[in-house]
Amino acid sequence: MYKKIILAILLTLTPLFASLFGEDETKEIVLPTHTIHFAGQNYFDEAQLQDALGVEHKSFFQFWKEDTPRIKDKLLPTLQLSLKSFYQSEGFYDAVFDIKETNTTVNVSISEGKPVTINDIKISSDFPLEGLLKLKKGDIFRADGFIRSKAKIIEAVLKEGYCSYDLDAKAYVDLDAHMVDLRYVLHKGGVCTFGKVTTSGLVNIDEEVVKSRVRAKEGERFSTELIKDTSEALYGLNAFDSVRINVDRKFYNVVPVDIQVAQMQKEYHTEVGAGYDSYVGARVHGEVTKNNFLGNAQQLKLNAGWSQREQLLTLGYFRPALFSLLGYSIDLGAKLGYSNLEFEGFGEEKAYTGAYLGYIDEKITLNVGVMAENIVITALDNLQDGQSLTQAVNEGTFNLFYPYIDFVYDARDSKLNPKYGYYLGAYTEFGLSQEEDSSVYYKSLFEGRLIHTFSDLTLAAVGKVGVVDEQTPQSLPESKYFFAGGSFFNRAYGFRELGVILSPTEYSIYGAATMANLSLEADYPIWGDVYGAVFTDNTMLTAESYDFSGEVITSAGFGVRYMTPIGPFKLDVGFNVQDASQSAISFQIGQSF
Repeated sequence: MYKKIILAILLTLTPLFASLFGEDETKEIVLPTHTIHFAGQNYFDEAQLQDALGVEHKSFFQFWKEDTPRIKDKLLPTLQLSLKSFYQSEGFYDAVFDIKETNTTVNVSISEGKPVTINDIKISSDFPLEGLLKLKKGDIFRADGFIRSKAKIIEAVLKEGYCSYDLDAKAYVDLDAHMVDLRYVLHKGGVCTFGKVTTSGLVNIDEEVVKSRVRAKEGERFSTELIKDTSEALYGLNAFDSVRINVDRKFYNVVPVDIQVAQMQKEYHTEVGAGYDSYVGARVHGEVTKNNFLGNAQQLKLNAGWSQREQLLTLGYFRPALFSLLGYSIDLGAKLGYSNLEFEGFGEEKAYTGAYLGYIDEKITLNVGVMAENIVITALDNLQDGQSLTQAVNEGTFNLFYPYIDFVYDARDSKLNPKYGYYLGAYTEFGLSQEEDSSVYYKSLFEGRLIHTFSDLTLAAVGKVGVVDEQTPQSLPESKYFFAGGSFFNRAYGFRELGVILSPTEYSIYGAATMANLSLEADYPIWGDVYGAVFTDNTMLTAESYDFSGEVITSAGFGVRYMTPIGPFKLDVGFNVQDASQSAISFQIGQSF
């Protein structure tokens, strides 16, 4: 078995090493090329021209080689036409090109001429177009910019529900005068609504399960946003390989919604990985998911992980659209698990089980459930240098049972990388310890996020407030209280490293009964998909319930975000502003706002 795995890895890596060092055993055929150089251009740099013409460069990995721009010989016969087409698309209709070719080199001399500019823009519209048209008088007229302006108008009217619009957009070009006049005539028409929802392609999934995720409901105002939300919600069931939503039909401003799906063929999903976490150290994890378990898009998931400071095993179950309540579709979820986690000064061994009923739509997520936990707290001699115990950790076995409510209202424009909007979250649990000295307790956590983008600068604020209120002090396991540190709290410290804060530079290992945190961040693009960020995190943790008069630890720092299809990869470096020697590095996939 291991020999097969090692052989597969070697077979996979061999072509990569060969390409890096120029020893490709597959004997890839290399097409003849010429080096190419441009001269005379003013409006465009050489890199733009190279990209437009398909000029090749060295591989990113071949850093030791000289970067010589080369063009395939098969592209040379159409080079003149390609240059002319590029310049005309950029508004230069008089550009002249002198191409001289030798056996090894192509030299292109360019006379760009005078560009065509926008002389006048006239708009006749019963729909507001402010902010949609980026074109301005005096700008160079680019055909693709004009086409994009029409697409933006159509996108906006459809988003607002006007599916019967009439748009007439024309560009009147005077090549002799090098000017263009733009005309936009728009009639938005009447408001459209969604019609009857139909489905096809279902095998062992009830139609009601699909309809529970439809945001484009019959009678709702037509909007392309609701169509997109419907598609995302259906894919979120993890039961379909493809989802097609057809809204091409229209009957007197009523648009039927035709949903065609293809159920998932490979229903088992396995994931194995290894990594490093600044809190738990080196870790390995594995996950096995059975999608569409016994039909109706049910899901069964087994998750396991191991590191020096944490071991966990969980089994989760999910059933969408279990029943309907007052017209709302209700889901069912359940989980069973075990974890063993080391904190600073104590360890928590926990076995737990629970279930919840949930409702979800395009903005609201509401879960109401119950949990039972068996928690064993043990004192540990693992304190860092300079730390000490000021009191004994409350050791023992704690049996907790509590109902809880978890509510989220998410009005951000994107969950992966938001630019605008806000987010509100509230969680509360009401518990009763089953020990002889049992006490009723409440634990609540509230969170708010606000995001706004000015041009390319994205500003975000995240505020969190939490309280644990118990009748008998210290009757709960230490891990039930609040801790801070890490990517989502205070980035100058490791995950859950901060206990009750004693001063702007000191903290204890004990959990807090009251927590408050405010994070501010600014992100700005610096190169391509790479963004730079600056941030500050401000954290207060106090021992008494409802005590918001405690000391605050303030951190500041900078970071880098690289945008990927599944969200930004974030790397942050934070330090305590009162003690710069206290710092931490954190990384994650996805935004913290």
